[in-house]
Amino acid sequence: MSTIAVNEELFFVRAGLDREAASRIVKDALDGCDDGELFLEARQSESVSLDDGRIKSAAYDSAQGFGLRAVSGDSIGYAHASEISEAALKRAASTVKAVRKGHSGSAAEGPIGTNRTLYTDVNPLALVPFEAKVALLEQIDAYARGREPRLRQVSASLAGSWQAVTILRADGQLASDIRPLVRLSVSVVVGDGDRMETGGHGLGGRTTYESLLETGTWRHAVDEALRQAIVNLDSVPAPAGEMPVVLGPGWPGVMLHEAIGHGLEGDFNRKKTSAFAELSGQRVAAPGVTVVDDGTIPDLRGSITIDDEGTPSGRTVLIEDGILTGFLQDRMNARLMGTRPTGNGRRMSYGSPVLPRMTNTFMLAGDKDPEEIVRSVKKGLYAVNFGGGQVDITSGKFVFSASEAYLIEDGRIGPAVKGATLIGNGPDALTRVTMIGTDLALDPGIGTCGKDGQSVPVGVGQPTLLLDRLTVGGTSV
Repeated sequence: MSTIAVNEELFFVRAGLDREAASRIVKDALDGCDDGELFLEARQSESVSLDDGRIKSAAYDSAQGFGLRAVSGDSIGYAHASEISEAALKRAASTVKAVRKGHSGSAAEGPIGTNRTLYTDVNPLALVPFEAKVALLEQIDAYARGREPRLRQVSASLAGSWQAVTILRADGQLASDIRPLVRLSVSVVVGDGDRMETGGHGLGGRTTYESLLETGTWRHAVDEALRQAIVNLDSVPAPAGEMPVVLGPGWPGVMLHEAIGHGLEGDFNRKKTSAFAELSGQRVAAPGVTVVDDGTIPDLRGSITIDDEGTPSGRTVLIEDGILTGFLQDRMNARLMGTRPTGNGRRMSYGSPVLPRMTNTFMLAGDKDPEEIVRSVKKGLYAVNFGGGQVDITSGKFVFSASEAYLIEDGRIGPAVKGATLIGNGPDALTRVTMIGTDLALDPGIGTCGKDGQSVPVGVGQPTLLLDRLTVGGTSV
């Protein structure tokens, strides 16, 4: 059954909502507005976690509802309900009409449709029985304990969801998508005497659980978590001060996502609260730095066939060879800024308003051998994994803690360090990129981005990079 047929059955047949009646209500509610839509959603989600050989928690949730939005200028009327019915829709319509008072706009042209599919529409929750998921977590626990005698604790979890969405516009245009999502996470604690260190690894994407059940896949996750923890057991205090910093490929792109990506979202730039506001067409990064946001890569965690306004996702070049060339746009901010939407209008659920958000954001590869990059540094830091971080969008200032990092001494990777913190300014850091590796990698499918209280799945990535100078916070001068 096609995505449109599945969603027709979910939202109109089973719910008893007449599609023609819904179209009339939406058209009347949005008459005289600049934009808006009816967003219908059905979602199933589950998670199960194991801690030290015992099931710690298991959860399942099923929800459905709608959000009706009317947009006039930069004013938004929004009403949502967990009941999908004609009566509930009429109540919502009477609420959102208030936003058009004193306004005489005309509805914006709807997005161009797409028939492409970037991932399966199969519900991952139904394919694998609960007992098999528990058995997988128990295998992970047993394998980890057999691999490392210094192991103190093992935690593992599986999570999955299946989301069906339909967007109905005032002109009767309909867009639908079905989005699966799965993730496996493993964390461990190893100890040597009184010292204990942690390590973790995760992976997933818009697929089903089958790939995670493969022995080689989950064993790799365990091995990587153990490797990181064991490395940290022998770590020395991190240095402090300004120094060259080499960032590893893949997940370290989360710093690019936070320190740069958010500042390139349309709402911050329209309101001129971003450090990049009014810099379009200007050099904001070193030559060779090209940053893109691409929601069209099959099966990736951050990919979406269409965004939550019905616009097909795209590949948006944000910075090209160091020049700022674009922003991430939803429909409202694109209209107000005189540009086109980029397929980045996203929302956490039917109860959330649309915001311009990233999908998969990464820096393209350069022409340097990663080993050559490390050899070029006499004394510095090599950061290959990150934990938490904070960013001020207005100033671009950031602070990130490195969960795995090493000293570089005379062009060679030295001992692991503990407690390294990278401190800087996003726009300034981009200008300090002096070497870009050939080894572009995307993260394994673990990213979740927060903005205005909403969380959505995203992807990040980058090749190995050298920043000629960055402030490192540590405990050893």
